[in-house]
Amino acid sequence: MRRLAIVLGGLAAVLAPVLGSFGTPAAAATDDPALAAPVDVVQISGFLDRITLDELNRSIERAETGGAQALIVQLNSKGAVVPTAEITELALRMQSAKVPVAVWVGPSGARAQGAAGQLLGAAAVTGMAPGTRVGSFGAPLPDVTLDLGDDPAALRSRTVNAAEARAQGIVRNPLTDETVPTLRNMLLALNDLTWNGTTVRTTQQVTADDGTSRVELIAAPRLFKIGLVAQLMHSVASVPVAYLLITIGLCLLLFEFFTAGIGVAGMVGAVCTVLGCYGLLALPTRGWAVALLMAAVVAFAIDVQTGVPRFWTGAGMVLFTVASLFLYRGVRLSWLTLLVGLAGVALTFFSGMPSMVRTRFATPTIGREWMIGAPGEALTAVDPEGVVQVGEGQWRARTNRATPVLAGGRVKVVAIDGVTLEVEPEEGGARDYRERRGSGAAATKSEETRA
Repeated sequence: MRRLAIVLGGLAAVLAPVLGSFGTPAAAATDDPALAAPVDVVQISGFLDRITLDELNRSIERAETGGAQALIVQLNSKGAVVPTAEITELALRMQSAKVPVAVWVGPSGARAQGAAGQLLGAAAVTGMAPGTRVGSFGAPLPDVTLDLGDDPAALRSRTVNAAEARAQGIVRNPLTDETVPTLRNMLLALNDLTWNGTTVRTTQQVTADDGTSRVELIAAPRLFKIGLVAQLMHSVASVPVAYLLITIGLCLLLFEFFTAGIGVAGMVGAVCTVLGCYGLLALPTRGWAVALLMAAVVAFAIDVQTGVPRFWTGAGMVLFTVASLFLYRGVRLSWLTLLVGLAGVALTFFSGMPSMVRTRFATPTIGREWMIGAPGEALTAVDPEGVVQVGEGQWRARTNRATPVLAGGRVKVVAIDGVTLEVEPEEGGARDYRERRGSGAAATKSEETRA
């Protein structure tokens, strides 16, 4: 499975340059001499993984060879899941690029944290949109000098907003405003920047007929995004998606196993499991937590085949909960994702799967006359519903409210309603009204005979 996940990752990396060409520039350069060379923009969102790292390196090379004046990295990331050495190489690549590389933390609500956030220190110009935060950088990147403000040590474990980041020197641009709300403002911030002996020109002064002047953009942004397949694999390698995919995949495979066939559920389960495994391999995952996930599925399977959730279902739920809480290193699942995963598994193995198994394997016996009147034992209290064992099988059962049966009590089957047995206590059960009427008539006739 690990080899398959690696192959999928390699396939994504190979196809990414091809499919990346589908990213249409937001505004292409024209032959108008009044316009300056364009500025490339690449959007990076989510954890910095192998796919986004390759895209950043490819974007720098494309800007250098494609006639762009500069490259703007639109960043929204809470960290990196690739080795620190590779982040260091990227930072050095940014510093030595032939064109200046700027980093804009945006749009509003974006974050630049962890090793990914330290890329701000390698950028020629930085900016932050309103409502964004940077910080929690962790340990500094080795073998590279980064400009992370006046007190980078203070930001290893906390974040700051745009105003604080500018005050501390993390945000570096010539604009007087504390924030850079839009991409247009970032283009303005690049104007007159000198890099490797070349000056970036993104604006010009335009004088109107009335004598007033205004600043006009003359450099068009070219927006690029990650290719389709690469974006899919990047999404799969996100913290919540990988967890939910592996959970859904394992549940569907177990469901397909007990339905004794290969159908849509099995195919979907296999695809989800493979993608989930790829995501777990790309993320900082604890091996023992993954082993607990597998052990939980085995525990669930023990009780599923009986059709009744008992000890092993509870044990599996405990194992699954512990595995979910400690699955990742350095990152954690949101409470919403955790709740969805645990609730879905509980509903599946406490209700859905047992009902499916009882329905499937009990159907051939329904309607056989030997079950009517057959004795059995109540595995749980039947008041008015519960579970009984008749012969070698376990059944959902119900009884009259006037004749409840305690766990361990003996019962007798009096009727079958679908997959549910109607039972009564083997001794002292309610008598059918026809039997009572017949007994009463016989008693009356006996009295008349004696008279």
